[in-house]
Amino acid sequence: MSEATAEPGAAPAAQAPTPAKPAGHPPLTGSDLALGTVALSLATFMNVLDSSIANVSLPAIAGNLGVSPTQGTWVITSFGVANAISVPLTGWLTQRFGAVRLFTLSVLLFVLASWLCGLATSLEMLIGFRVLQGLVAGPMIPLSQTLLLSSYPPAKAGMALAMWAMTTLVAPVTGPLLGGWITDNMSWPWIFYINIPVGLGAALVTWRIYRTRDTPTSKLPIDTVGLALLVLWVGALQIMLDKGKELDWFESSQIVILGLVALVGFVVFLIWELTQDHPVVDLRLFASRNFAVGVATLSIGYGLFFGNVVLLPLWLQQFMGYTASAAGMAVAPVGLLAILLSPLVGKNVSKVDPRRLATVAFAFFALVLWMRSGFTVQADFATIMVPTILQGAALAFFFIPLSAITLNGISPDRIPSASGLSNFVRITAGAMGTSTVTTIWDNRAQMHHLHMAEHVTRTDGPAVETFQSLSNLGMGFEQAAAQITRLIDQQAFTRAADDVFLASAFLFLLMIPLVWMARPRKGGAAVDSGAH
Repeated sequence: MSEATAEPGAAPAAQAPTPAKPAGHPPLTGSDLALGTVALSLATFMNVLDSSIANVSLPAIAGNLGVSPTQGTWVITSFGVANAISVPLTGWLTQRFGAVRLFTLSVLLFVLASWLCGLATSLEMLIGFRVLQGLVAGPMIPLSQTLLLSSYPPAKAGMALAMWAMTTLVAPVTGPLLGGWITDNMSWPWIFYINIPVGLGAALVTWRIYRTRDTPTSKLPIDTVGLALLVLWVGALQIMLDKGKELDWFESSQIVILGLVALVGFVVFLIWELTQDHPVVDLRLFASRNFAVGVATLSIGYGLFFGNVVLLPLWLQQFMGYTASAAGMAVAPVGLLAILLSPLVGKNVSKVDPRRLATVAFAFFALVLWMRSGFTVQADFATIMVPTILQGAALAFFFIPLSAITLNGISPDRIPSASGLSNFVRITAGAMGTSTVTTIWDNRAQMHHLHMAEHVTRTDGPAVETFQSLSNLGMGFEQAAAQITRLIDQQAFTRAADDVFLASAFLFLLMIPLVWMARPRKGGAAVDSGAH
């Protein structure tokens, strides 16, 4: 079964391979089967959509809340980090509360968090509610698969997962388009408010159909110290990355303290988790070469991809004059080829060496980013659209083969832990990739601005000619100077975006030899429909 792709601009929710269907519950039939499938798919669609829908709205959110667009990216990274932290708890929470109760509660809390996000009047409030949204979103996608598989006979499990996967493939196309339209024609809070009727309907139908089909519960110990250390070092590292540019990095004592907390917390976390009988994440899995290589390539690649798909609409709206709707149209087609090719890749991943398929993905990503590195301020819509369409092919060849490599050789009883850990690392890398890419973009733009501004003098012919032309249009000196500064900014941030695209393309090429460090497959775990 193919894996659903990650949506552009968002921190996708993670998922573990689906547990076996609960014993003692026969498959659903008739209207209950149809309604149950729709309700579970809608909840998944809402989760995926909410990440991608916020991407093109960042400039509007930042402007409305009185912060810079770079600070606005915290809306994405806060969700991603919180979501990543909640992933390792899904298994424990399911055994403690039952799959149906946990899924229904997660959907209802997601609706509540969405409503609160729409009511936020400051960036701090919005980030806090996005953290809540990310925390409660963690169990939704894996449990939607669990319940879906319990609804169908084993012979139709593949068909059920195929229908489920389509919701996570269509959402990346719908999200930017819907988010852009809502931002331009209504207001940005409505990108969160639209979750309310969808979520309430999905929760109500799910509870009505599945409440008598819950999984057994039991009280199990939880590694509270390990979880606290995980929250500490991941949170400190992400805050450091988000606020580094604003506080001038290590010139700030706050950044130094955050860096030390992240480092010490990470070291203590490693020691603690490696010595526990029931760790919150099983770090011993990294002893498997394929798991280590698979997680490294999946996470680095996803961090690069995610950071770049956040950067593109920011550049389009801030410096190319695109509306949110137009930016959404420019990034939405990333899902088209993914929808067409993912089933084909999923069907053949067991027949073709997944290292070859992953190589195709990295080569496609490098090609797409190399094409983008040639963007200029004269780039038209078609020029911007073509790499976006091609990127869908890269996504189709990315998740499925790398998941196959990651899980190859892992014993069946450790697959849930392996998938949970790999998704935790991937989602965290996506959030950190966003912070890193936007910071580098801003730094490179400042450098380009300084270099170009050096030539704007009273003795520079083109500069004098431009001033004269603007004066002839009725502008005063200060107005003309402001217009020239704006033109320099446009060029500087465009060149900086090109720098980021080109460096990312080079890093994707470097990952090709890395993925070949994995051992050839010798049987091993089948790949389930993976993370979107």
